[in-house]
Amino acid sequence: MGKRYFCDYCDRSFQDNLHNRKKHLNGVQHLRAKKAWYDLFRDAAAVLLEEQSKKPCRKFLQTGQCDFGFNCRFSHMTEEDLEKLNAQVQEERRSKEEGAEVPVGTAEDWLEKREKRVSLAQSNRYVRLAMLVFQYPPGWPPIQDLPPSLQAPPPGGWPVLPNLQWG
Repeated sequence: MGKRYFCDYCDRSFQDNLHNRKKHLNGVQHLRAKKAWYDLFRDAAAVLLEEQSKKPCRKFLQTGQCDFGFNCRFSHMTEEDLEKLNAQVQEERRSKEEGAEVPVGTAEDWLEKREKRVSLAQSNRYVRLAMLVFQYPPGWPPIQDLPPSLQAPPPGGWPVLPNLQWG
């Protein structure tokens, strides 16, 4: 069967050879998927500037859906969404002007902010992102029957043995 190439942006695989890979990487579908992925990490000011320059999508305003989805050249953001985005941009500018240093947060803070960004993007239908939610596969043994190395650690962490030396 040979080697296969898997594209993370497009979530598809194909036979890996120079011709197929070049054709895929230069294809419209791949370029759009790649742009959608990188758009998730743009700052709010750039998104606001782009959305304000677009005209509203009539079909989306009338029905709440658009046949073109995130490939539509018109804006799918409502006035309310634009106001929220504008408030976010103003808040970021204020914090920069005040000279307030951005506090170094924890990973949980970053994940929480990212989740809010992604949910906002999904609710606006600006970018479709298929969030993978882990579901325990049917047919696997119950969690209690998993080997100790695969079980979650206890709430207080693992106990430290008294005469244990590392290294």
